[in-house]
Order: sequence, then C-alpha cells, then structure tokens
Amino acid sequence: MRQDQDSSRRQWFQQLEQATHQSSVALSELIDHLAFNADGLIPVITQDAESKTVLMHAWMNKTALLTTLDTGFVTYWSRSRQQLWKKGESSGHFQQLISMAVDCDGDTLLCLVQQTGPACHTGRPNCFYLAVDSQKQTVVVQGNAGQ
Repeated sequence: MRQDQDSSRRQWFQQLEQATHQSSVALSELIDHLAFNADGLIPVITQDAESKTVLMHAWMNKTALLTTLDTGFVTYWSRSRQQLWKKGESSGHFQQLISMAVDCDGDTLLCLVQQTGPACHTGRPNCFYLAVDSQKQTVVVQGNAGQ
C-alpha cells in the first residue's frame, strides 16, 4: 500500500513539473500528496523572510501544518514531547508565517517567517550556530547563548 502511495505521489508531483507559470492546484490536493514519513511527519526548514537566514529545522504532522495555515503562526510537532508545539508559546519568540513553499517532490516544507526574538532555544538567533571549519577540523561556536 505504501509503495502505491509513493508512486501516486511521485506521479502527481511529476505532473506539476510540466505546469505553466501561475497555474494552480487546490491546497487540499497538495496536502494529500505530501510525503509524510512513516511517523506522519514532514521536515520543515524555517527561514527569516527578510534576511533569508535559515533559522531552524523541525517537523510537522498534518495537524501542525493545518494549524499553521489556519492561524498564521508556525506550529510544529515535537518529537521529544510527542505533541503539537506552537513556536514561541512558552518563550514569546513567535514565528509569524509570511509564506510557505513545498519542494519539487513534496517531501520538505519551507516556511518564511517573521521571527520575534531568537529562534533557538539556546537564545541564539538561529539553531545553526556550530560552524564547521573543515580545513582546521574544528567546530566554532557562533554567538553567545541568550543573545
């Protein structure tokens, strides 16, 4: 059954490859064809809408996706807590959804957001603060926690 669903999804997205500029499909149809994994999750890359800085990577299930689209504030699925997680609910560092895009084969979402405060739980502006220096074979911490 899963193999049939994967094949159907691939065919659906392949048809979109041939679509002309500004053609459209129903959002509900696209959501039905997204490649949620065996746990019902899809990866999400979150980027600052203005600076284009990648803020974080997280996961959404269908409920989180629909909640995000309905409220305009990004909601994820917390794998560690096994529950919906509205970004900023406890910290006040909300992510207002500016736009959302889906990659060419329907297995990753890209959310452009207006970020209030730091995006990372460490207090850093984004979660990608560990810079790899392959020549020196080191990892350099960028910025301080709680900035």
